Amino acid sequence: MLDKDLATLYGVPVRVFNQAVKRNINRFPKNFMFQLTKNEYDILRSQNVTSSSGHGGRRYLPYVFTEQGEAMLSSVLSSKRAIEVNIQIMRAFVKLREIAFSQKDLIAKINDLESKFNDHDTKIQSIFTAIKQLMILPEKSTKKIGF
Repeated sequence: MLDKDLATLYGVPVRVFNQAVKRNINRFPKNFMFQLTKNEYDILRSQNVTSSSGHGGRRYLPYVFTEQGEAMLSSVLSSKRAIEVNIQIMRAFVKLREIAFSQKDLIAKINDLESKFNDHDTKIQSIFTAIKQLMILPEKSTKKIGF
């Protein structure tokens, strides 16, 4: 998302938003945030029909934030909304950890059951195979973000 859109979501002026990011630039590696090139910005501006820089438009190239960058913003900004978002992110991490532990228990139980039924017919084995396939997480895309 663009810096101006995120600033609106977090309830802070774009100037304050970008100042907070620049003060904490070490928290935003390249896969968290990047700045559009002039060409990319011109394409974006023509698609969104925004004013030119000579007529009240932006005077600098906008920053774009990835999902991880958006999450990091909540720990950098001090608006009420940013604090609420940060709390929700922490709660989500705790819930994910709980789910991960419960999944490990489930895998162990399935493996135990499978070993008990190891010598039984292929229909039972195909059920275990199907369950294991359902438990495999999809591969994460390494596709480049942006232009």
